[in-house]
Amino acid sequence: MMVIFISVLIFMFGAIFACNVWLLESYYIKDKQKSIENMYDSLALAEQQDQLHMDAAACYDGLRRQAERDNLFFLAINMETRDIYTNVRHSEQLQRYLDAFLLNQTESTEEILEETEQYTISRTNGFDHSEYLMMRGTLPGGHFFLIQCPLESIRDSISLTNRFLLIVGGIVVTICMVLVWFFSRRLTEPLRELADLSEKMTNLDFEAKYTSGGENEIGVLGQNFNHMSEKLEASITDLKNANYKLRQDIERKEKLEQMRSEFLGNVSHELKTPIALIQGYAEGLKEGVNDDVEGRDFYCDVIMDEADKMNRMVKNLLTLNQLEFGDDEMEFERFDLTALVSGVIQSMELFAEQTNANVRFVTKDPVYVWADEYKTEQVIRNYLSNAFHHVSGENVIEIKIETDGEVARTTVFNTGKPIPEEDLGHIWEKFYKVDKAHTREYGGNGIGLSIVKAIMESFRQDFGVHNYDNGVAFWFELGLK
Repeated sequence: MMVIFISVLIFMFGAIFACNVWLLESYYIKDKQKSIENMYDSLALAEQQDQLHMDAAACYDGLRRQAERDNLFFLAINMETRDIYTNVRHSEQLQRYLDAFLLNQTESTEEILEETEQYTISRTNGFDHSEYLMMRGTLPGGHFFLIQCPLESIRDSISLTNRFLLIVGGIVVTICMVLVWFFSRRLTEPLRELADLSEKMTNLDFEAKYTSGGENEIGVLGQNFNHMSEKLEASITDLKNANYKLRQDIERKEKLEQMRSEFLGNVSHELKTPIALIQGYAEGLKEGVNDDVEGRDFYCDVIMDEADKMNRMVKNLLTLNQLEFGDDEMEFERFDLTALVSGVIQSMELFAEQTNANVRFVTKDPVYVWADEYKTEQVIRNYLSNAFHHVSGENVIEIKIETDGEVARTTVFNTGKPIPEEDLGHIWEKFYKVDKAHTREYGGNGIGLSIVKAIMESFRQDFGVHNYDNGVAFWFELGLK
């Protein structure tokens, strides 16, 4: 860029210098020719007004100033009176030139530039071997005249102009080189920044931004680079998210396949015992193992009990399946959690009587929360059922609701043995049983807490369990707003 700009600058100065050397003299002569013609018109006007005599001071001053301004010498002679009108103190040389013209003794080297009936304009060498631009002829009133302009001053002016132009040109070229270097750096540095930015974008580094700013074309280009970088980053982010979701879908599919296998295995295992019992007792009834009424009733009760356990397990599995796969619809509403807990406790009074448990509900004031009321009831019912089945020691079950301005935490505590630490991380898994013999005794199938987990995750709320020395506390949270 510097080479191009400096070359153009030097070419322009060279062209100006060449024009000055070859064309300025011709232009200057043309201009002086017009000045001489204007001087002729002024003399003709003065003659017409009869002012071409020395006592016409006002006219003489005007003509003299015009001649001095254009560097002209003029002479007008009345051949009858021999009166001389001139702006030169010693006009002998002008008279000689005029006499030579009148006697037709002009130089053979004279170059005629323009010739009319009244005057002739020529370029000729004088008696002093200097070159002049001359106009000679007669004015309309009969005066002979001669107007002269030395060309040597023109050449001196041209020579001085050329030297001045060389000096000024050198200075200007030097200054322009510095300015071009400065502005080319200002131009190329943003371009280099854009080049580095494009290279970083090629390497998917979208943190780099164009920072030089500006409202010119490069600044607009830099802003477009930044917008393009942001859009590329957003597009790649979308692609990565889509890829991540695709991987999630693949993992989910693999997990579903694994869950299906585990589900079939667990269901087969869980149903094996009740089916075997039902089959065994049914065969016993058919073969008449017990002929007495009490024996047959016992066999029937066992069959009905096992069938009821199987029915409850299937219902729980269907509920859990709907929750885990998002097929169950949620209906969020604002309701009184205190009233809901009280209603569940009343509906489970039979469990309290059977376990001889002392149920305490320490919250009395209404607590309004946002959630699905039916599913919240399932969580409370599962927690209370779990507490009734595992309460021991002091046989105390305590339910309380605590608020902190954002959420309400419901805690169900039962006295008894703490859950072993190695089992705490697994109690939310399907079919997991801490005490298999005890669970079998009351007909549990290890699905209740899995349902709680699925419901709370669909609510996007926290839940958990805490061990204490004298019991276990299960808790869950719901939003107040």
